[in-house]
Amino acid sequence: MSSTWNLSDTDVDRAMSTLRPETDTADRRAAFAEAAWAFLTEPGDRIAGALIRTWGAAESLSRILARPAASTMANDEVTAGDAAEALARWEPRMDAAALFRSLSTATSLGARVVRNVDEHWPDGLDDLGDHGPRVLWCRGDVAALPRRERAVAIVGARASTGYGEHVAMDFAAGLTSRGYTVVSGGAYGIDGMAHRAVLACGGTTVAVLAGGIDQLYPAGHDELLRRIIASGAVVSEVSPGGAPTRWRFLQRNRLIAAMAGVTVVIEAGYRSGSLNTATHARDLDRPIGVVPGPVTSGASAGCHRLLRTNPATTLVTSVGDVVELMTNESSETGFGARDSDIVTRVLDSLGTGAPRSIVVVAARAGMSIPEVTSTLGSLEAEGRVTRDASGWVRQSANPT
Repeated sequence: MSSTWNLSDTDVDRAMSTLRPETDTADRRAAFAEAAWAFLTEPGDRIAGALIRTWGAAESLSRILARPAASTMANDEVTAGDAAEALARWEPRMDAAALFRSLSTATSLGARVVRNVDEHWPDGLDDLGDHGPRVLWCRGDVAALPRRERAVAIVGARASTGYGEHVAMDFAAGLTSRGYTVVSGGAYGIDGMAHRAVLACGGTTVAVLAGGIDQLYPAGHDELLRRIIASGAVVSEVSPGGAPTRWRFLQRNRLIAAMAGVTVVIEAGYRSGSLNTATHARDLDRPIGVVPGPVTSGASAGCHRLLRTNPATTLVTSVGDVVELMTNESSETGFGARDSDIVTRVLDSLGTGAPRSIVVVAARAGMSIPEVTSTLGSLEAEGRVTRDASGWVRQSANPT
């Protein structure tokens, strides 16, 4: 094993300074270990997730690089057989030079590495547990990465019809006007139309890629994806240099479903990949909205199949139907269907974990400090936010 895996703090800073520009050396070392895990593993690797949860990214990386006996990696959740299989599949990627080429590629693109401890980490991804991504590679604005309760996934057929494209654009524009972020996969057809509608409305959209962020795929959407990078974000859990394989497309779909509070399927063939996204949403207990189509259209056969066989789905025919699904879901996360725009913006700028100061909330909401102070006072009286010496926190449930 190359000694370059054993980096000094100076080496780490040099490798990660552009990818983590606002952080210190300790953070960069942790981020480097997580990025290394992303390089070593395929998306959704449960064994890697379990080891990282047990020992942390840096310690678990050091252990596997020492080529341990599989029995020493076993615990209550990982058998010796599991560990042996995992070590065997990670071994071919234990190539420090290749990892640094991947990091260099990300740096040359001006990309960022986003960790699950970061402010802008999409909180919905945490619901994936050990199957979740180690990091996200992001091109664009990391602040565009959505919180679950303010994001809707729109997915559908690549071979879309004019009807489906019209619905996708109508829904995306309507959700944008209500302040939601639209998440999709950047593909031809429904995905592309949804992204374009958001961009036309000046909203925020996020495209999740199946391959590395250095490969804007499909090639025919290179210009569209660059426009998304300019105003939103293009992300992937696959390290730069990774190809968009069929397996990674299927795994990419779980990120789309997890990032959003609601998944909407607009046109899907009987065996469409969009049905895979809906399955992930179901497994995460996320609401699924399905747009019906003509019974004679093969492009809607998968939608009709979902409505017929999946009790978790709801037929939606308007933006209002989608918002209703979202607000019903969001009523448990501190948001209310009748909240004013000001209240929504303030709540949207708070988290349920680390407290945030009024100055930070005002900056995130794009509001004045007196206006935020007044709104927070009203919300505190309603029991919807609390404060301590460090700042303000949104309550996870709306008592009203």
